[in-house]
Amino acid sequence: MSKQNTFNWQWCRLQELSASQLYALFAARESVFVVEQHCAYQELDGRDFEASHLIAWSGTEIAAYLRVLAPGVKFSQPTMGRVMTAKAFRGRGLGRELMERALKHIDEIYPESVRIGAQIHLEKFYRSFRFEPVSEPYMEDGIPHIEMVRERR
Repeated sequence: MSKQNTFNWQWCRLQELSASQLYALFAARESVFVVEQHCAYQELDGRDFEASHLIAWSGTEIAAYLRVLAPGVKFSQPTMGRVMTAKAFRGRGLGRELMERALKHIDEIYPESVRIGAQIHLEKFYRSFRFEPVSEPYMEDGIPHIEMVRERR
């Protein structure tokens, strides 16, 4: 696969996706968060219908994905989660572009800071987007996490 892939970026609500797109979405998330990370947990957590979903499509394949939840759904601030780049598309800066697009979208909609629950091994990545740790490390689904906040400028 060439590093020159062009991705089709889509912001959507879950109900806007076709059955095959939904299948691709949940299969991609399961592949990363359950299979790759060897983590048996309830990946479908009931929050997807309340989320805005950002998907980078490569044809019918999901290359990268995250979801944004409004204030009050998980935290008092808006949050993003399920941030992932599919294994076949890693090493191309796609995760960085995904975050830039999501933060721009969040900044346009919400006036407050953004709070995330980040896997500790990704702390440096999130710090590069001005997120700062605001909690002690904690275990979630057997993986060390830390809450981080990105203040508005």
